[in-house]
Amino acid sequence: MTERRPPSTIRKILGAALLLVGIAVFIVRLQHEGPYAMPSGTNLFAGVGALLLGGVLLWPGVPRALAVLALVVSPVILFFGLYATMAELEETVSLYATDSAGNAADLRLWIVDREDGEWVGMPRTKAIEHSLNGARVELLRNGTKRCVAPVLHEDRETVRAIHALKVEKYAVARGAAAIGIYPREARETAVALRLDPCPAG
Repeated sequence: MTERRPPSTIRKILGAALLLVGIAVFIVRLQHEGPYAMPSGTNLFAGVGALLLGGVLLWPGVPRALAVLALVVSPVILFFGLYATMAELEETVSLYATDSAGNAADLRLWIVDREDGEWVGMPRTKAIEHSLNGARVELLRNGTKRCVAPVLHEDRETVRAIHALKVEKYAVARGAAAIGIYPREARETAVALRLDPCPAG
């Protein structure tokens, strides 16, 4: 029978860090007012992955090959988990939209204010996939839901200006841009959307 060895110090430290980050991915969203925004996509994968890998690394009876694999994969999951957590530390809003398949979508976005209104940015494909231009969708901001009608802008001057405001407002964006994981300037595929109030009636 194979002897069960306790986890090494590095496994204990990394395992505990992964568990904390995995929990943080879910807990950090509680700081925002209004309904809880369940992580989805990469954020959900990072949160669940961090919890699972943390458990594997701390489990005394784990096979050595599995422990080694967990150690190799851990830095990637840890990175995405930290990013998912930090992205929610500052103001984040929800746009409740519908995708092309008719499924409800909670789009979590950074938002900026300008003299001409509230603005968000995203890849053009995402805006088209959710038919946002001119749609009536709900915006959750500061715990309050209200109807908005996004107006899509593709001119590079506007897109660059809105992106620059996001980088100026969000410390996470500035930090991520400094290490090359977030664009310092808007990509050519990005668009900006002004969130106008829905017309009466």
